[in-house]
Amino acid sequence: MNFIEKYYSKYPEEKLIKWFKQICFLEAASWLFLFTAMIWIRVEPERLFAIIYISTVGSIHGLFFTLYLLVLLPVKKIYHWDDEDFIFALMGAFFPFATIWVDKKLARKNGNE
Repeated sequence: MNFIEKYYSKYPEEKLIKWFKQICFLEAASWLFLFTAMIWIRVEPERLFAIIYISTVGSIHGLFFTLYLLVLLPVKKIYHWDDEDFIFALMGAFFPFATIWVDKKLARKNGNE
């Protein structure tokens, strides 16, 4: 994982924190759209627009999910999270809207923000 640390080392901490907050919100918002897509595809499974919508929203959600996981590593060092905090933040990617909790609660730990 040294290449990820090397890549993010050229950015200031303030910029990484700003990106992390934006990605947390966008990942949670994409969950909402993904839920609407799942409901729509369940109600009208044969509709072309429903299939296009769930494919598009699913791809966008996957992008924000991946970005969250990639930005989580340098943010761990910025906020000085121990292993338990990092596991909670990591698990936040797998539960709906949990990234907002990570941003609001865990990212404020140790006097940051």
